[in-house]
Formats: sequence, C-alpha cells, structure tokens
Amino acid sequence: FAGTDGIDGPTDAAGAFASPDTVADSERVGLSAATALGRNDSYNFFKASGGLFVTGPTGTNVSDIFVGLVNY
Repeated sequence: FAGTDGIDGPTDAAGAFASPDTVADSERVGLSAATALGRNDSYNFFKASGGLFVTGPTGTNVSDIFVGLVNY
C-alpha cells in the first residue's frame, strides 16, 4: 500500500511492503505484529522490519495504491 503524495499522515513513509512471511520473519527478530497492531503503530513495526516505503513528497495526491501479486 502507498499514498501517491509520498507521505502518510505525519510520517515520512508513503506506505509499506508486506508479504505472507512478514509476521513470521518479524517475530524471528523479536518484533511483534500483534503488539504493533494493538498500539496502532505500523510505522515503527515496518521501519524495524525493513518494510517501509519512503519516497519523499511527490507533489501529487491522486489516490492510495494497493498492488497485490498472486502466484497460481
């Protein structure tokens, strides 16, 4: 997910990357997705797990983007 304006609310991130392995991989390095979710703190969770998408302000605000890849 990402915002086309390059920022998300008061943060410098446009969004984040996640995969089916994100939660399991993060738990192996001591991060808790459940704790982050309970605190409404996805920014620090994805920052620590390396999943933040940071582009900087783009000067546009068309929409939010979701890209899903499916492997059959």
